[in-house]
This record gives sequence, structure tokens and C-alpha cells, in this order.
Amino acid sequence: MYYPYFRGKQNELIMLRENAELIAASNIHPIIEPVKNNLNPLVKSLQLLLAENCEFSIIINPKCGDLQDNPSLLINELTNEEILFHENVSVALILDEEITLDDIKGYLQLYQNVKITLIHYGFSQSKPLKSLLEQFNIDLTHIFIEEFAQKRYRKAFQDDFRVLVRDGFKKRPNREHPSKEHFSDLHIMYEDEGMDGFGDFLINGDEYSESGGPAYAVAIHLTYIDIEDDDDMFIKHYVSDRKDSPADPGGKFLEALEKLVNDSDPNIFHSNAHREFKKLAERQHFPGLGYVKKLSMQHHVELIADFLN
Repeated sequence: MYYPYFRGKQNELIMLRENAELIAASNIHPIIEPVKNNLNPLVKSLQLLLAENCEFSIIINPKCGDLQDNPSLLINELTNEEILFHENVSVALILDEEITLDDIKGYLQLYQNVKITLIHYGFSQSKPLKSLLEQFNIDLTHIFIEEFAQKRYRKAFQDDFRVLVRDGFKKRPNREHPSKEHFSDLHIMYEDEGMDGFGDFLINGDEYSESGGPAYAVAIHLTYIDIEDDDDMFIKHYVSDRKDSPADPGGKFLEALEKLVNDSDPNIFHSNAHREFKKLAERQHFPGLGYVKKLSMQHHVELIADFLN
């Protein structure tokens, strides 16, 4: 099963809403970390996912964005909207280096009657945590963020349902991206890692920022599976020719878009998002960088859904 990790920014929530039917049909389980005080778009997205009978994990102790110091606002809203205790919803907790065993115990006592997802994100006390969990009879999923949960740590929970999330996107200025590079092989190797599922941060990467800053170059990111390389996954970066100033992002987008539509690589999956990129090229239209990122995320989800199906 595929567990994509989303942060609840506007275009990520729109992407989830627009692709809820595909996500449900493909047995994809989104992990969602809310990051904005305005919870209306989040609630709307979650309600639509539930209407399509999607299962997802919603983080109630976010570590990024507006809500990291005030999770009660989020918890109250999700409870009032009858989302938090829905049978398709798993209450997710980030276990980082700052959380304590007492904190974890308090959450588990509050949510004993719902599914729980533990996101291992730097917490190091695996054996005491394992002992604590044995005191509770809960439906439990472990999500290991690979960079922050080493194999020895993960081994303590080997009898449970386990998912490994890898950050396949290498964060760098757009103008420094190579034309292509390796993304991940977890979709074909997760069982060899002793896992029951796999995940990633799509084409966003784990590092969170409110905005990307001025774009000296515009890049469109597109993942693909190389059927001649044992179905390994790579990513292409279509980068604009101009890279010397933040001026004219629309024109630079069209430069990058031309490279995408002229790419004849037979491994490129012709997703709905890919077809939308072609329509933008035909119209010579720049829809904004947020929309471009949404299409790249959608393409990635469509690619993995096609592979899994």
C-alpha cells in the first residue's frame, strides 16, 4: 500500500479533493499534516475523501506551519465535524525528539477506541515505547520516516504493521537541478525492507517552507518508472533556459513546459496531469507556480496508482 505524505497547503488539498476517487480506488492511504489556521479547506478535503470511502491518517500534533503550537484548534474542529472518530480515519501522532513517553501515553489514553498511526520522526526510545504500546489494545500503524528512524530502531516494531517513507526529492535551487536523477525504489523493494507499505513526500520533499522564494529558474518535476531498469523510479526536472533573475516566471514556465512536451521518452506515463501540461502548452498559458506543483503531485499519484493496479 502507498502512503503519500502531504502537508495541508492549498494546492495539496486541492489535489487530494480532485483525485479522491482515484485515491480510494487504488488503495492509497494519504498522511496529512495540517499546517494552516484556516481549517475550512482541510475539512472540505477530508469530508470529500470520506465521501469516496478513502482511508487516511490525519496528524493531530503538527510540527510545521500555523498549528504546531496550537493543536487544540485542529482537534476541536475535526471532532466537531465528526471526522476524527470516523472509521476510515487514523489519528496520527508525530514522534520526534521533543515528545516524551508521558506525552505519547496521554494521547493513547485519549484515543483508545480509534485507529492510531505513529509517525517515527526522530524519537529514539524504541524499547520503552514498545513496552508502553503493549499496555494498549489499539489498531496501530507505524510510519517510519527513513532518515529519522534507522533500521535498528525499526526492528523493535517488526511484529506490527509498518510503512517506510523515503524522501526521494532532493531539495536544491531550481537552476541547479539535473535533467534527471534517481527518485526511489521503495515501490518495488519495500517488502525486502520488511515493510507492509511504502511512502514518500511526492515531489515536495520533507523540508517545509511557506513559500519557495523568488524563482530564478522555473522547474517542472515529473517522476517516471523505467521499465528497462527493473521498474526503478526516476525524476525528470524540466528547467527553464533563463536562470539569471526572478523576472518573468510565466515565460520561464513556458520554456520548461516546451521541454516537457517535446520529451519523447517512452517511459513517461501519460497521466491526466501530463495531458493537462500539454493543454497548457497548446494554449501557451501560465496558471501559476502553485498549480504547476499540483499537477506534478497529481502525476506522481497517478503514476503510482497505475503501477499498483
